[in-house]
Order: sequence, then structure tokens, then C-alpha cells
Amino acid sequence: MFRKMVFCAVSMLAMAASAAHAADIKEFRVGILGGENETDRLRNYQCLADHLKAEFGFEKVSLFPAADYDGVIQGLLGGTLDFAELGASGYASVYLKDPKAVTPILTTKQTDGSTGYYSIGLALKTSGITDIKSAKGKKLGYADPDSTSGYLIPLTQIPKDTGASNETYFASTQFNGGHENNVLAVRDGKVDVAVDDSSGIGDFKNGYTSGTFHKEVAKGAVDPNDFVEVWRSGLIPNGPLVVRTALGADMTAKLTDFFTALPGKDKACFEGVEGGDFTGYVPVKSDFYNVIIEARKAAIGG
Repeated sequence: MFRKMVFCAVSMLAMAASAAHAADIKEFRVGILGGENETDRLRNYQCLADHLKAEFGFEKVSLFPAADYDGVIQGLLGGTLDFAELGASGYASVYLKDPKAVTPILTTKQTDGSTGYYSIGLALKTSGITDIKSAKGKKLGYADPDSTSGYLIPLTQIPKDTGASNETYFASTQFNGGHENNVLAVRDGKVDVAVDDSSGIGDFKNGYTSGTFHKEVAKGAVDPNDFVEVWRSGLIPNGPLVVRTALGADMTAKLTDFFTALPGKDKACFEGVEGGDFTGYVPVKSDFYNVIIEARKAAIGG
């Protein structure tokens, strides 16, 4: 009986400490992946910052739009960021360096009910490229070394379709500093094929329902009539919303509830943050990304 009383007292103290720790957070720091220009990222995330401040009473919600994916990864590992939405490969990078650094809580759900998306290859219609096999000897553009659809998946999956490594099959490969720059690189003729993230569902004339190609079409940066899809990967797990584990279970649960409710509370904000048409968020755990973790470990390491 005494042991049970002691256990209950310890549990209550732990819960109280967790709540007190959450209450002590004065500034909540949100990392934003590179890939789109900084002005657009900050504008799309401002509503989220406002909601977080109102919901949790933070004195300040700071938005950190990193120049590249690694900036967010290092911020989470170093404890200078509290929250971010990562791609699957970015999460794999964090996990391989420190599996306890962050806790994945939610991921997006597509309009067709899936929790995955695709890497697609885009080329200009005028290039004459109609599929990946007709791109032999051409220039391939990657997005970011820590991008799933913009590097890891094309690096490992395109060779299965071509029968050769990308380094030998294409005349050259290059990183273009994120997904937006990669789409613009193929538009401007700097590369012949650019790989991009996409829901792969909906109408191509809209850039599909979500992804960077969709964003660029929506804001008029590119004309979809100029492009053709020349390659598509298998389904990739949607990336996770992650919370710095050191914030504690109580704060993690509260943030999970907050984001789960966001699509219903402010649909425009949700769509702005996610950059397209999704039905909402669904729970996710680390093991959802086991395939990507193993693929990254084998292909490029942590």
C-alpha cells in the first residue's frame, strides 16, 4: 500500500513538473524548411504563429525560415527549435543522429485518403523529353540534399527505371537550392528534368492538388501548359510534424490537439501552411518512416 502511495505521489509530481515546464515556455520557436522563397514562407506561417500565441499564451512565437533543410534539422537536434514540419528524409536524418531528439505527432492526409505523395520529374514540352528513358544524357536537377522527393527517392528509384546510376545516366546532376528553385531551373532551361514533390492527384493543369509545382502554378510563377511529367516514384510517406521531445509529454499532447483542430478552426491557415488541398492531419509514429530511415541510412547516411 505504501509503495502504491509513493508511486502515485511520484506520478503526480511528474505531471505537475511537466505542466510547470510547459507554462515556463516564453518563446516558442518554429522551424520552416527551405524550398520556397522566405517571404512566402513567413506570410503563410504568420497565421499559425498568431494561433499558437493565442492558444498557449506564449509571449513570443518566432518563425525561423531556414536557408536549407539542414538548418531546421540542426536546430531541432541542438534544441534551438521547438517544432517543425519535416520531410520523411529530413526526419530520418534527425532520427539517425538522435532518435530521441524529436517526437513525430501528425502527418497530412491527402484528399484521396492516402498519407503519401510522390516525387515527379518535370520537363518542358519543348525539350522533346517524354519519359525518363528519353532523358538519357540530359541534365537532372535535385532540390536539397535532405529532401525526400527532391533527392533521396530520385537518387535511389530512378536507377531502377533506367538501369544505371544517375551520375552515369545523365550528363550531369546538380542541386538547385530547394524545390521552388528546382522547378524554376527547369523552366529557365538550367536543367532538363527537375524532380519535385507532388500529391500526384487532381488536375495537372493546377499542378495537382499540392506540392511545390502546385504552389508555383497557383501563384503564377510557372504555366503548367509548358510542362510534362516524365517520371513518377512510388508512394512516399508524408512528412511528420515533430515536437522537440524535451518539451515533455504534456506539451506534446497539447500541440497534437492544437494541430488536429487547426484545419477545422482556420482552413485558410491550414492550407497556407501546407501549400495545397489536404483533408487534415492524422496521428503518426516513428515506425511509419522505417522504410525511409533505412533507405537514407543505406544511400547517404545520416
